[in-house]
Amino acid sequence: MANEKFEARSETERLIVRPLQIGDYAEWLKGFNGRSPSKHAYDPGRLDMEECTEPWFSELVEKHQQLAKGDIAHVFGVFQKEDGRHVGMVDFSTLARQEFQWGRIGYTIHNQYWQQGYGKEAVTEALNIAFTQLGFHRIEAHINLDNKASVRLAERAGMKFECVREAFLYEGGEWVDHLIYSLNHK
Repeated sequence: MANEKFEARSETERLIVRPLQIGDYAEWLKGFNGRSPSKHAYDPGRLDMEECTEPWFSELVEKHQQLAKGDIAHVFGVFQKEDGRHVGMVDFSTLARQEFQWGRIGYTIHNQYWQQGYGKEAVTEALNIAFTQLGFHRIEAHINLDNKASVRLAERAGMKFECVREAFLYEGGEWVDHLIYSLNHK
């Protein structure tokens, strides 16, 4: 039985936000291979994509489908509507369901597409998907204290600063604090 939530997708004036499909491999790879060198500490810049073959990508798509079917995570590719170019990714991890309906958002826009409004457009539309199609009530972004670009994007997408969670995530061999930005479905 197909999970309706897996089919979640949406479009904006310029973008399509939807789960990756096996046929997306060439555009997905072009998006990553087109990245510029790193622009700050949280931008990995160019990545070694040598191991990311078409069979590897097919397994990735299957893994994303299984995560969605299990309501563990929902991973979306962001594509330009006009030409199908892969602009980035947005994902939601389910933190709790039942009376909470609580999830976490992650996002990345390839750095060659920065400063064009794609981040705000993609994240805003993905939040719409989370609330209207995936059934979340609350979405949080967990952001490193010094990741100013991610803070700006969360704020531009309508998320509000809530708190600092101390020693929240184990990263780089230590427990680090994170800024919590959140948005509740109205």
